[in-house]
Amino acid sequence: MQDRSRRRPAHTLLAHRLGVAIATGAYAPGAVLPGEVELAEQNGVSRSVVREALRMLAAKGLVESRPKAGTRVRDRALWAMLDPDLLAWMFEGSPPLDFVRALFELRMIVEPAAAEMAATRRDARQLSRMGHALEQMAAHGLATPEGQMADQLFHAAILEATDNELLVGLSVSITSAVRWTTIFKYKASRQPRDPMPQHRILFEAIANADPAGAREATLDLLRQAQIDTEIALQG
Repeated sequence: MQDRSRRRPAHTLLAHRLGVAIATGAYAPGAVLPGEVELAEQNGVSRSVVREALRMLAAKGLVESRPKAGTRVRDRALWAMLDPDLLAWMFEGSPPLDFVRALFELRMIVEPAAAEMAATRRDARQLSRMGHALEQMAAHGLATPEGQMADQLFHAAILEATDNELLVGLSVSITSAVRWTTIFKYKASRQPRDPMPQHRILFEAIANADPAGAREATLDLLRQAQIDTEIALQG
């Protein structure tokens, strides 16, 4: 089967390559990237491809270009940290421990409250989606792309069930965090603890309209996920 990455536009591939280099520290904040001509020659692409790739990175806050000064990596505080592409790039390497802890702090603020709300607002369709996703997770396992996609759908359904458009708007970022921390954990030599029992407890609490139980189940799930991710960081 042809590598999917080869089907992507050249500027997307180059943005990915440079984005990973920036996100993993090969180009530190303040560093100046090679010029357009050099990047084009290094990557076998045209200068227009380079410019489009740099525009993609600029839109995510990673770089800024100035006449005669070149393209410089911006301070991390200016990066769009919840951008799904950037989250993926961070976890292609070994993300900083502080970043991982900050990501889980955010999830622990958002997701337990969302589960609590979902337990009182969910409808039959949303419960069905959660239940189906849970079945797919169990059938395929979270080490597989199919299981990981089902895990994302499970968490997305919970956010949708809050009936809060701003929380639903966070769905892409939250599910991207779910996806990449899971992939990262299963790449490690030590396999993480099976999270399926915790997912089932969470689903049952939401199905039983138990907001306190849903909140606590989410916290338990996230605490274990953080522990597993930090263990994976240690190699």
